[in-house]
Amino acid sequence: MPTTLYYVHDPMCSWCYGFGPALARLLAALPTRVTVVRLLGGLAPDSEEPMTPEMRLRLQQTWQRIQHRVPEARFNHAFWTRCEPKRSTWPACRAVIAARAQDAAFDDAMTSAIQRAYYLEARNPSERDTLIELAREIGADANRFAADLDSDRTRNVLAGEMAKAAALGVEGFPSLVLDCDGSRWRIPADYVDHGPMADLIAELIVF
Repeated sequence: MPTTLYYVHDPMCSWCYGFGPALARLLAALPTRVTVVRLLGGLAPDSEEPMTPEMRLRLQQTWQRIQHRVPEARFNHAFWTRCEPKRSTWPACRAVIAARAQDAAFDDAMTSAIQRAYYLEARNPSERDTLIELAREIGADANRFAADLDSDRTRNVLAGEMAKAAALGVEGFPSLVLDCDGSRWRIPADYVDHGPMADLIAELIVF
């Protein structure tokens, strides 16, 4: 029977970044019969307003908590002084979609590039120019990417993925949902050890 693991994320979600190493190990351990579908959840809508001091402090504290909980996670806190943060992640989500339109492999590549820029290089993926630079860096056609980034098609795809995530009952990121022939189970994210997630998926597939 068809088995799908939905991974719902946002490329600028701090906890999604922290989950990255465990997710990679989980995906490598999955049976070949499991199809993985990545969905963009759209954490924060478009905004040109600078992030409030309260939100800046909250996110800096979140980075510190993630670094404490996930030893593999690294953060460059210079972002908070070098950039003008905005509470806006939809542009980054559209960037993944625009890159994916050129090559399916660019989905993961663009997500990783956005995370590297944001968390390690103190660059701002809420900015259009940064996203175009990242598209060029992963080998995408930057001119086509720039045209696709804010197109109606890209916006519609994002809206569709957000709607699908909502239909799956997802309310936060990262989220894993296993669908076995129409029956769905939430797979709790383990940020350190992929084993419990892999074991639960194996049990549910047998069931």
